[in-house]
Amino acid sequence: MGASYHQFCPVAKAMELLDERWTLLVVRELVSGSERFNELRRGLPRMSPTLLSRRLHQLVRAGVVERRVDGADVRYVPTAAGRELRPVLEALGAWGVRWIGELGDADLDPKLLLWDMHRHVDHGVVPPGRTVVRFRFRDVPAGLRDWWLVIADGEADVCDQDPGHDVTVTVTADLRALVQVWLGDLGWPAALRTGAVEVAGPETLRRAAPGWFTLSPFAAVPRP
Repeated sequence: MGASYHQFCPVAKAMELLDERWTLLVVRELVSGSERFNELRRGLPRMSPTLLSRRLHQLVRAGVVERRVDGADVRYVPTAAGRELRPVLEALGAWGVRWIGELGDADLDPKLLLWDMHRHVDHGVVPPGRTVVRFRFRDVPAGLRDWWLVIADGEADVCDQDPGHDVTVTVTADLRALVQVWLGDLGWPAALRTGAVEVAGPETLRRAAPGWFTLSPFAAVPRP
């Protein structure tokens, strides 16, 4: 628990736990379905493992998260108190979409974009069997340029190395443009028309590919 504000206001008491750096982002990952330490690290790649461990311990101690151990498998699962933070996070995110300005270049991260996208695959419309979407970002350093999303059996996995499977479609994009599509600031048709995003592959799959993703939950937030 952070330092006390010494105020009886419930907002102040809640923020003694929640306004420490990274804490709400850890909760964001937990309520989005990440349960294992390595999954949390993929959603929070710039957070040190030591600080992540500390924040998880604080959340467990506060009763927001339950630590479940089964042999070597350790999972962190939101309690009822943790689950109740979902609408708080949704409201914060919607406010951020509406009132926080332009994204800086340092805010654009292909790893985070693909991690978010893999959680919003519409498995009901993806072709049966294994679907591999290769992403190539034209404007990022070589080590972060190529990514693969492997979709099969109702699950999706993000790879930063070629998994060796046949590629179904290839999406080539400016990183900022695909982030804007993902957040709902740029429609797929406009992005494709201008060439900011290109999809290559057999025509039926190429046309269907945008519909394989349900977009960020914040894409539908009305802009002011």
